[in-house]
Amino acid sequence: MPTISELLRQGCQRLRNVSPTPELDAEVLLAHVLWKPRSHLRAWPEREPEPAQIRRYLELLERRRHREPVAYLTGRREFWSHTFEVCPGVLIPRPETELLVERALHHIPPEAEWRLADAGTGSGALAVTLQRERPRCFVLATDRSFTALHLARRNARRLGARIALIQADWLAPIATASLDLIVSNPPYIPAGDPHLRGEIRFEPPQALVAGADGLAAYRTLIPQARRVLRAGGWLLLEHGHDQHEAVAELLKQAGFRNISGHPDLQGHIRVTEAQRSP
Repeated sequence: MPTISELLRQGCQRLRNVSPTPELDAEVLLAHVLWKPRSHLRAWPEREPEPAQIRRYLELLERRRHREPVAYLTGRREFWSHTFEVCPGVLIPRPETELLVERALHHIPPEAEWRLADAGTGSGALAVTLQRERPRCFVLATDRSFTALHLARRNARRLGARIALIQADWLAPIATASLDLIVSNPPYIPAGDPHLRGEIRFEPPQALVAGADGLAAYRTLIPQARRVLRAGGWLLLEHGHDQHEAVAELLKQAGFRNISGHPDLQGHIRVTEAQRSP
């Protein structure tokens, strides 16, 4: 029977021309099959997994060779040091979205009892994280997808976060002037973008594509946000690396003030925030 080190070497070879991180992918998939942390693989390289585990590992490698995301293969993704369940039909949380959390925590005092909303919550990563970081706040999560809301509820329960979930078109049913801060990572990829032919083709198009210019969701969400925010409340939006100026203009047209952009670790502005005028 092949050992752990031999299986990792085999996995790396199979993924070398497919994934930008073949070694990491092979480790994550084998650790998932063995129900062990990745450190176990390095500590016990000579161990021989069970035949059923080897078969499952080879099946996952083959799916990964067809560029299926690792998060869908394992059903998990790390976000803000928490492990979130993910599944096909729901967007996979990205590291760059943690910038939304950072900016939200910048605005929310530690002991605040604000009313927050995560518009288009998906897996619930933003809503759950904010409620864990600011436990006195009321956090509302909305999504049109029943699958997403079911998954967000599972993640909230498992991680001990108290959030309210509503099936809704962004913020449509929320009461006027009832929120202090809104975060959202809406779809922002233009239809026909070549990136849609890559690995993200496995993710739900409704969570990725937003019209010909990628701004359709903002045109709906921003006016809704202005209605439901209290005077002085904050709206924080993630967007594409080249969309800051367009999103800022939409915010300006809607009457928001104190509009500013914030860069990710690569220096691209990926979050634009603004304050509701009185």
